Amino acid sequence: MRIPDSRALVMVLIMAGITFFIRALPFLLFPGNKKTPSYILYLGKVLPYAIIGMLVVYCFKAVSLIQAPFGLPELIAGVSVVIIHVWKRNTLISIGGGTLLYMFLVQAIFR
Repeated sequence: MRIPDSRALVMVLIMAGITFFIRALPFLLFPGNKKTPSYILYLGKVLPYAIIGMLVVYCFKAVSLIQAPFGLPELIAGVSVVIIHVWKRNTLISIGGGTLLYMFLVQAIFR
């Protein structure tokens, strides 16, 4: 059994500490006896939609419409994500299903 490299252990500890700090930050900034500011509540409502929009743009930015397969795998998988989400109302299932379908399409159908 090999003893882990000390640099790797230090990096893991630093990452764990930063992750803990980020998760604890809202509780430090807004303790239970203070009212959460309205702009924070607003950001909590609009940021998830903005992030999803950015992810959609990121996922489709490299699609070539002039070269085979003309974006068909991406389009089919994207439409399937929307359909599954409307049907099941579960983000994890819709994104997971779309990812599985996309991987199947690019590895088995559109080689």
